Amino acid sequence: MELLILVLVGAIIVTAIADRRDMQPALIIIVIGLVVSFIPGMPKVELDSHILLTVVLPPLLYSAALGFSFPSFLRNLKPILGLGVAMVVITALVVGWVASLVIAEFTFMLALLLGAIVAPPDAVTAVAIGRKLGLPKRLMTILTGESLVNDAAALSLFAIAISQLADTHSFIANPLLLFGYNAILGPVVGAALGFLALWIRRHLRNPALETVQGFVVPFAAFLAAEHLHASGVLAVVIAGFIVGSGSVHAGYQTRLQERYVWNSVDVLLEAFVFAYIGLQLRFIIEDLQEARESLVHIAVVSLLVLVVVLLIRPLCVFVMFGRGVVSRRIDANAPTEIGAQPRRPASRGQPKDPDRPPTRRQRWAQRIDHRPLTWQESMVVAWTGMRGVVTLAAASGIPLTVASGEPFPERSAIQAIAFVVAVGTILIQGATLPWLIGRLHLHNEDEERYDHEQTARTEEIVHLAADDVLAGFVAAPPSELDPSTVDFIKETVARQSRDAEEMPDPDAHTARTDAFAALYRAVLGAQRDALVAERDAGTVDDEAVRAMLERLDLQEAGLSARLESRL
Repeated sequence: MELLILVLVGAIIVTAIADRRDMQPALIIIVIGLVVSFIPGMPKVELDSHILLTVVLPPLLYSAALGFSFPSFLRNLKPILGLGVAMVVITALVVGWVASLVIAEFTFMLALLLGAIVAPPDAVTAVAIGRKLGLPKRLMTILTGESLVNDAAALSLFAIAISQLADTHSFIANPLLLFGYNAILGPVVGAALGFLALWIRRHLRNPALETVQGFVVPFAAFLAAEHLHASGVLAVVIAGFIVGSGSVHAGYQTRLQERYVWNSVDVLLEAFVFAYIGLQLRFIIEDLQEARESLVHIAVVSLLVLVVVLLIRPLCVFVMFGRGVVSRRIDANAPTEIGAQPRRPASRGQPKDPDRPPTRRQRWAQRIDHRPLTWQESMVVAWTGMRGVVTLAAASGIPLTVASGEPFPERSAIQAIAFVVAVGTILIQGATLPWLIGRLHLHNEDEERYDHEQTARTEEIVHLAADDVLAGFVAAPPSELDPSTVDFIKETVARQSRDAEEMPDPDAHTARTDAFAALYRAVLGAQRDALVAERDAGTVDDEAVRAMLERLDLQEAGLSARLESRL
């Protein structure tokens, strides 16, 4: 335990130094971990794979889903599923095929196990770099959505391969049926726990307890789904979507606390995971020597698999997204045109007869963003294949023995190859991704114009809601207030509802103070209700609504702080 705490503290210190020097913490932590692992007498830092899967992975996934817009997920469902499911399966199969050719001891199922372990990218580093360098929102949505889905696909393949190799019979013998069972029941479990969490939250009415309850949700969803042999990853993701969407009905304190608490949890866990990865190198080499494996042969195979992993993603991205761009550039010799409202394309799913209302299928089709990625966006997606916690946890989760009691075949070799792929992708792609993004000059004026329009729309909504509440206050003011005080309160609240820079500073517990606080909170409540209503009606973008709700939360937090300090 002392060693784990020391590793965690060291990783946090390195993260702080890297941030101050505008460096990438993940890369620095891994390099330092690699060096530290060879210090004489350095004990092995080892965690059970179940701890990595049940303690580290669920909160990371839940935190990403909690702040992720579900409408944006649906809008970009095609590229997310293409990258998160199809590419994982293709990568696993190609890596398995190559490994079975170059390693004589590998059967295809054993090679497929290796492919499933190294298949899922971890978007933590890519998203952090993209957020710092200002990647377009749609690209960030696709990368984040992929990271929420690909882990489930990879772990399902991993479980199928383990059951076949270790002769641990699953309760569903057919691999395809087992895959479908995981994909269906996992979201059902997550949805049930997500709605249960919202129901409990409505009855708690205590920001501290609601935040603590939020910590329980990802672990409960993961363990409940795994107990039913379903996908715990999908259960956590769906639970995060539901709780995140329902958080608009929680108090402002709960939303602010959750936002900053989960950001801190992300930093803590990510720093620990990268440090843990770096500290494994020396001990992986020792395990290979104990298994009497040829270090040179394993090193060559590891580098070959790393090259395959680095190449297969760009090829798949080109097949999925790049062919249309190339053909259009050849035919028109011009860049792809993007509509004025890039997130709500109307080219598909429109009714032929404008007088007839759209069917449910047409309305669903209209929600999907059918725009192709530009060649610059495709290049960024193709180079964001860094591996991370899932690859590490899956490799550690290979059982020591099969059902007959014999050692699991080639366990040390698989773990060594997976380690080289994880570290290699982080060091190569993570180090060069900022340079690539900078050279491509990703800039989408239509996307920026759309974001500006949606922000202006949310401001219009909150201003109209404030005007309605203020008009009602003036029409029926509290009886103990004189007309001049009513006008003063009305003008002050109207100014504050539009500008959070100058906050109220009441000097006593008076009728004017009470009326001011009650009216201000009524305005904020009406503004929130109006935003949620317009979002549910589909007239304003969910991400713009979330940004405006955060501004309103900060306004109410400032008001409450000033009132409490005086009263």
